[in-house]
Amino acid sequence: MTAVRTEAPPTAPAGRFSGLLRAEAHRFGARRFIQVLLLLAALGWATFTAIGLTQYASPTPERLAAAQQQLQGEVERANEFREECLASDDVPADVSPEEWCGAPVTAADLDLDWYLDPAPFSFAADGVAGAVAFSAAGAVLAFLVGATFVGAEWSSRSMIALLFWETRRPRVIAAKIVVVAVASAVLGVVAQGAWLAMAGLWRTFAGDGVALPDGFWSELLATAGRGVLLTTLAGLLGFGLTNLVRNTGAALGVGFVYFAVLETAVRALRLEWQPWLLTNNASALVVPDGLTLFLGSDPITGESTEYLLGNLQAGVFMAVVTGVVLTLSTVLFTRRDLH
Repeated sequence: MTAVRTEAPPTAPAGRFSGLLRAEAHRFGARRFIQVLLLLAALGWATFTAIGLTQYASPTPERLAAAQQQLQGEVERANEFREECLASDDVPADVSPEEWCGAPVTAADLDLDWYLDPAPFSFAADGVAGAVAFSAAGAVLAFLVGATFVGAEWSSRSMIALLFWETRRPRVIAAKIVVVAVASAVLGVVAQGAWLAMAGLWRTFAGDGVALPDGFWSELLATAGRGVLLTTLAGLLGFGLTNLVRNTGAALGVGFVYFAVLETAVRALRLEWQPWLLTNNASALVVPDGLTLFLGSDPITGESTEYLLGNLQAGVFMAVVTGVVLTLSTVLFTRRDLH
């Protein structure tokens, strides 16, 4: 009787992770729905830019003179009304006429732009607000892109075919996460660049010509940087949630129920829970100096309670929520059966 020596079948050589990254990046770029989303975003940018050029107009000397005349007329009418108020007998006895009728109105109390129609675009006044708005738009777009990237693979069952080519699931999910993170960050940078391009066109052809204040660019760039961070987290959150439920429609449904139903109920019934809402933290992450929340008022004294949700706290909260969703999604992806 002789012993037969058996050898384990040779294992497939491990490919480079960079090759897997290139394959996932190619799959990401070839996704038709992502291309359509980006094309629609570009068309939306061009449309809003054109609309803005029709809604703003640079102040010519003639328009400035007419606006100044209207402003002066408003000042005169306001002071005439004040004089009538001072001369009337309707002033309460316990209040002085000056307090009841108010202080005299001067031209400095009114803004000349109020009398310019259409008004000029003010980059100094609206630059930071525009960066916040484009951060929100970029975050929504990144969420959709991250969701459809992995959701389409589950719907078409190409995820199963992919795992025949690369059987090591942690490497597969890690490559996808890296691609989504980089793509979302790039999308955030492009969104902020799109706002600067739009604002530059408006300022050139319909601006007010006002010099930018000190510290303007530092505040704007800091806001844009936080907007890029929000866009990156939103893309990863959309990816993780969709990979968790294995369906893009289901992930969007979960998001709709959370934002439209759950957060609305919290704001109506539990004001003190507002610092834990995703939309509040997303806003507080980008808005300069954070977001001030109204948490209700004391039923006896009537004193209101406010809570300042700062940039750092909001950023940590958003990162933790995104990390939890991605971790749970990754663990289930590596362990559960694929059908």
